[in-house]
Amino acid sequence: MNVSLPSKSFTSICFLAALLATAGSAPAQTAAPIRVAIVGLVHGHVQGFLHNLPSHPEITLVGISEPDAALRQHYIDRTHLPANLFFPTEAAMLQSTHPQAILVYTSTAGHRAAIEQAAPLHIAAMVEKPLATTVEDALAIQAVAQKYNIPVLTNYETTWYASNTEAANILAAGKIGDLRKLVVHDGHQGPKEIGVGTEFLGWLSDPKQNGGGALFDFGCYGIDLATWIMRGELPLTVTAVTLHIKPQIYPNVDDDSTVVLTYPHAQAIIQGSWNWPFSRKDMEIYGATGYVDTLYEDHNPGAKLRVRLTGEKTEHVETAPALTPPQNESLNYLTAVLAGTLKPQHDLTSLDTNVAVVRILDAARRSAQTGRTIHLASQSEK
Repeated sequence: MNVSLPSKSFTSICFLAALLATAGSAPAQTAAPIRVAIVGLVHGHVQGFLHNLPSHPEITLVGISEPDAALRQHYIDRTHLPANLFFPTEAAMLQSTHPQAILVYTSTAGHRAAIEQAAPLHIAAMVEKPLATTVEDALAIQAVAQKYNIPVLTNYETTWYASNTEAANILAAGKIGDLRKLVVHDGHQGPKEIGVGTEFLGWLSDPKQNGGGALFDFGCYGIDLATWIMRGELPLTVTAVTLHIKPQIYPNVDDDSTVVLTYPHAQAIIQGSWNWPFSRKDMEIYGATGYVDTLYEDHNPGAKLRVRLTGEKTEHVETAPALTPPQNESLNYLTAVLAGTLKPQHDLTSLDTNVAVVRILDAARRSAQTGRTIHLASQSEK
């Protein structure tokens, strides 16, 4: 049966919660709700999934694994979920509950191990962004997904922004000419500054568990969008600069990043930071004859665009058409993939796109460490 949660909201709603709360209607149910299990509780976005689970009757939560006993108890107390839903290990949970998919809320470095346990049982996976911290892990995940023929999806909040889809459609339709420059801004004041949980902050500020700091945490959004808009094409070069503005708070990782990607006829500038004065997730697309910018509003993110099309004398603001299921939010999307009605390929969540994202992130990390431009295709340095 479906697990029901109390109506009382969590005191802090994470990004995914805000997204799900504003999402459109769910798709029609399949013959039976899909069985999903959670692996890990250290990623704070799990709060959003649990808070909004009652609005998704097509999803049944069958188990939660988390090795930290204190953290398990914290979530039992906070959510009032039955204690027998919680397991100390993923292996025990999978053996007992037989889910169709796992939702991975470990550290980013933990994604590979979680997927490698589930894949031989032909269990699909959806992980929080980014896919992995290293190219080695990304390729291993790709190999095991191909071996067992399972979907592995990567969830980004910005995937479900109608403004991003509409901006890409305007570009693809030729309304602003050929792409020349893409600029993406993502981030907030910093994870500690906005009050994330200690278990979340602990691995976000660990270079091994997160892959870096703001570069991996927020740079991945823009790199994902750029890779999607470029239809999977890898950039010719990757150049990155990271800063350590707040070493007293984040002694081991960067807290500000700028990545420049060059393509034969275009450039992408990705700015991920824990130093913005406010939260933002917005994008500017400049064509040869016009531009379209997505606008971020706290109360309604991903809804509006600022546009100046070819031949227009002034810009105007418009509201993007609402996305329709299953493309409007992560759980609708996952349900469609498991039902076989949607095949993820070359999109913002798909494995091929996100292996490319990790390749670019890795190159950006090496560029920032060495002060050199990385020629991605040959892996040589300039």
